[in-house]
Amino acid sequence: MRKMILIMATMFFLNSLYAQEKKVNSADDSLKETIYNANKKTVTNFTIKDFDKLFFEFFQKKSDNNLILTKEEFYSYTIKIAIFSDRLAALYPAEKQTAAESKKKWFAENYEDYLLSKQNQKK
Repeated sequence: MRKMILIMATMFFLNSLYAQEKKVNSADDSLKETIYNANKKTVTNFTIKDFDKLFFEFFQKKSDNNLILTKEEFYSYTIKIAIFSDRLAALYPAEKQTAAESKKKWFAENYEDYLLSKQNQKK
């Protein structure tokens, strides 16, 4: 059941963000890499329950009109979600391609796009 929910959520977000790719500046790339390296071991050992908590916490905060995540907070969530895709690929080898696409999508998340979406929510 949870596998199906994760796959459906992944597909939904993949489809919603297959827009034109933007070049992320090197400062963001460096920050993402730092967060990835700092959290890889911990997140790879997450249970589905830990991941669900992280995933839903991120979307609650992201959709809260009264809260704007810092760049570090935003990338911390997106990179942790990307890292968990590696765990899903290991647990479900048949879903390896979906997990790889999900990881790529979460790494491609952009803080500036998030800020623009926040401005649009307020209008």
